[in-house]
Order: sequence, then C-alpha cells, then structure tokens
Amino acid sequence: MSHQTPLGSSVPQANCLDLWKEKNDQLVRQFKVAQDTGLPLRRQQLAQDALEGLRGLLHSLQGLPATVPVLPLELTVICNFITLRASLAQGFTEDQAQDIQRGLERVLETQEQLGPRLERGLRGLWNSILHASSLLLELLPALHHLAGLQVALWLSTDRLGDLIFLLQTLNGSQNGASEDLLMLLKTWRPPSKESDAPLTLQDAQVLRDVLLTASAYRQGLQELITGNLPQALSSLHEAASGLCSRPVLVQVYTALGTCLRKMGNPQRALLYLVAALKGGSTWGPPLLEASRLYRQLGNTVAELESLELLVEALSVTHNSEVPLLLIEVELLLPRPDPASPLHCGTQSQVKHLLASRCLQTGRAEDAAEHYLDLLALLLDGSEPKFPPTPCPPGPCMPEVFLEAAAALIQAGRAQDALTVCEELLNRTSSLLPKMPRLWESDRKGTKESPHCPPWVSATYLLQGQAWVHLGAQKEAISEFSRCLELLFRATPKDKEQGPASNCEQGCTSNVALQHLRAAALISRGLEWVASGQDTKALQDFLLSVQVCPDSEEAGSEG
Repeated sequence: MSHQTPLGSSVPQANCLDLWKEKNDQLVRQFKVAQDTGLPLRRQQLAQDALEGLRGLLHSLQGLPATVPVLPLELTVICNFITLRASLAQGFTEDQAQDIQRGLERVLETQEQLGPRLERGLRGLWNSILHASSLLLELLPALHHLAGLQVALWLSTDRLGDLIFLLQTLNGSQNGASEDLLMLLKTWRPPSKESDAPLTLQDAQVLRDVLLTASAYRQGLQELITGNLPQALSSLHEAASGLCSRPVLVQVYTALGTCLRKMGNPQRALLYLVAALKGGSTWGPPLLEASRLYRQLGNTVAELESLELLVEALSVTHNSEVPLLLIEVELLLPRPDPASPLHCGTQSQVKHLLASRCLQTGRAEDAAEHYLDLLALLLDGSEPKFPPTPCPPGPCMPEVFLEAAAALIQAGRAQDALTVCEELLNRTSSLLPKMPRLWESDRKGTKESPHCPPWVSATYLLQGQAWVHLGAQKEAISEFSRCLELLFRATPKDKEQGPASNCEQGCTSNVALQHLRAAALISRGLEWVASGQDTKALQDFLLSVQVCPDSEEAGSEG
C-alpha cells in the first residue's frame, strides 16, 4: 500500500502556503490587467513579468520536498506557468512537456511510487497517477487541468493515440472505450474547483471547450482533404458551434463552403462563404473558394471578379495581430499546408491564376494585362519567385513568360510579345551551350533542369508566330527554323532512361517535344505555302505527321 500524507500535516508552515497562494493569485490578477491593456507593448511586458513571477514561485515550491497539502497549489502554478509560457511563445515546446512531467513526478513522490523515471514517460506517469488508489480528491481539479494542457500539447504535435488514451483514463473507461476524439472530449468533465482554491489563468472547463473546437476543426479539415465529406461536414459544424474567434470562424465557414460545394450543394456553400467574408478581415481563403464555386456554376464573370478581389486582398499588408494570452483555438491549429483548401498562395500565384483563367475563357486582352502585371510583380523582387521547376500551385518563371507572350499574341499585341520573348531569351541564353548535355544529365539523374530546352524552343516558336501577325514572313520562317534546330538537337532517348519514375518524366518531356516540333513544322509549312514554296511546305507537313502522329493539327494539314 502506498503511503499518503494527511491533509492536516504541516510540513510546510501554513503561513508559507498562504503566502505562496497569495503570490499566485496576485500574478493571475496581474495577467488579467495585461489582458485589458490596449497598448500591445505594455500588454506584452505585463504578461512577461507575470511569467517570470510564476517561474520564481514554481522554483520556490519545487525547491522543497513534495507534500500533499502543497500539491494543489503547486499543480495550479504549473498550469498557470505552462498556459502563459505557451501563449507568449505562440505554441507548445518540449519545455512544456518537461514542466508537466516534473509536476507528475512530484505527485508520485508523495505516494512513494516514483520508480525509474526513464521507464515511465508522460503516458506511463499519467496512467500511474490516475489509477492510484491513494489519489486524493483534493488533487483532481488541478490534475484534470494539467491533463487538459497535456491534451493540448499532444494535439498540437499530432500524438492522437496518446491523447485518446489519456482522455479514456480521465473518463474512467479504458478497455473497450470509444476512440472517437470528439466524443471523449464531450464526455470529459473536469471537476469543479473549491471556492477558496488558487486562481487560474484559464478555467479547465474553458480549456476543454477550446480543445473540443480545435479538435473538431482539425478533424474536419483533414477529412475534407481526404474526401470524407459527410464526416467533414459533421466535424466542421461541431467546430462552428464552439469557442471560435472571428479569424477561426472565417476559416471554419470557408471549409464548410468547400465541403458543401464538393457535395453538390452550391447555394448553401455560398451562404457560408458570404458569412465568412462578413466575419473578418481575412478574405483570402473565402474569395478563392468563391472563385472555385462560381467556376463550378459556370459564372465566369463572378469567378474572375472573385480572383481580382483576392489579388487586391493579398496586396494589403495586415497589421500583425496581438499575440494571444491564453490557450485558444488558433494556438492548436496545424501549420498552413499547400494541400489545404484554405491555402490561397501568394499574390503572384493568384495573379497567375486570374491571367490564365482570362486566357482560357477567351478574354485575351484582359489576360495580356494581367500577365504583364504579373511579370512586373515578379521581376521587381517584391514577391517570392516561382519555383525553378514546375510544381503546384504555380508554374516556373519561363512558363509565365511564355504564357504572357501567347496572351499578347492573341490580344493582337505581337510587338509586345516579341519584347517578352526577347527578355526570356536574355534570361536563358546562358543555358544554350549546355542544352545537349541537359538531357544527358536528366538520364543520369543529376539536378540540372531538363525543362530549359523546351522553354527556349517554345520562345522561338512564339516569336515566329508574332512575326506572322506582323506580316514579316522571312523573320517568321527564321524563328521557326531556329526552334526546330534546337528541338532536334535536344532529343531524349527513352531507352536510356533509368528507373520508372525517371522514364515517366522522360516520356512527358518527349511528348512535349513532339508537339512542339509538330507545331513548329506546321507553322513554318504555312509560311512556305504563303510564299509559294509548296514543296518545302509539303516536306514540313509530312515531317510533322512523322514526329507527332497523334497531332490532329498535323493530320488536317497532311
């Protein structure tokens, strides 16, 4: 049987316990003052002073042997210290885990059950304490509060198995108990504190509600990403009904809009998106989702308007928000993920989406203007550059140049298209001597980019088309010929490809080359026809069929 010290024991003097309790309550009141202060710097300084005071108080308490009468106060101070420390750091760290572990070890010291520390770990410590027959009821409120912080820490680090185990243990039902995280949080009832208990920065019941909202939102977002839409809808509704600040509510409403759109309920989706736009100043995600919704409905005008508003919203610099001074939902949310439907990217990425959508929907003049704005945005250094090789959610820089030139040609601005092409050639000219080696490097698996030759040859192709629009036949034929010369020099050999993944990449590049060759041959053939050189035209048309047999364009010309 484990030994317990009776509550009447006066191992620490009663007056010391009262002084420590008064010090804790004073620091909590100091924190409340910091919360109500409108000046951010003053608010931060008062909170930092309170943290240092709690650190000193905790050091005093843990400098003495652990005793049962002091443990409720000590655990409360640990909870206050962890809450404020995590809030000021805007996240949980290993330090908070060590603070929790030290508090649990102190509880076991009073029951002479400490044992080897290395073998226990946090999960083992919680299991030992919560199953101890000698555990005093007076400790339960503070222990449950500390357990709530443990759940928050494990939630923020995705240790779902551990936190489900802890919640099952807190609820007193482990074997065969539900593993539904939301159900376990709803079932958990932290014990009420006594009226004369030490003050806490955040009530355990409020912390439980925060954990429930954050868990519901995280779960709903993950299910939305994986395509489990009915369950995502249920979880997101749970999050929307919880303790949500306005920024979090905007995210939840946007996720609900995404979910309902994917479920084929655009009208309800639109209601949530409108609510999200009214709910705060973070307009990026709901505007992007609105553009997707309007695209699905076939309302191109509204889609493009949404994207234009999104570009404007992303160009505005928002003032940094005042850091939270409690454990709130924002602190427990996952880091932004490009795979998330709430990720709206940078201003340049959205500008590219707007430009490309204008081009795809036949608005060549608007597309040309947007592309020129995008190039200016990227080249002045104010925006992060697109990646050097194509990867979602944006293209590589040369592709932006090529798309801009194509849009300008379609908009009847051939001279501007030539200027854009010349700029791209100037930027890639250093690659020209290396081009035959680039494909060889691709086969050997080196890091040199195999995308450069198609960029440059496509530039010559567009230059030729621009000269066609300007009526300069000789220049057009010259550019088409330069394009073909480069394309036939850069020929990947599929037989020499390495692993399957590299082969797939090589095939993709080979298909792109085939289509580029066919387009250049057909374009040059048309110019031969216009100049009366039918024999040369026929040669180019026949060759286009050989290099790209599946080309419908080539077939129609042949």
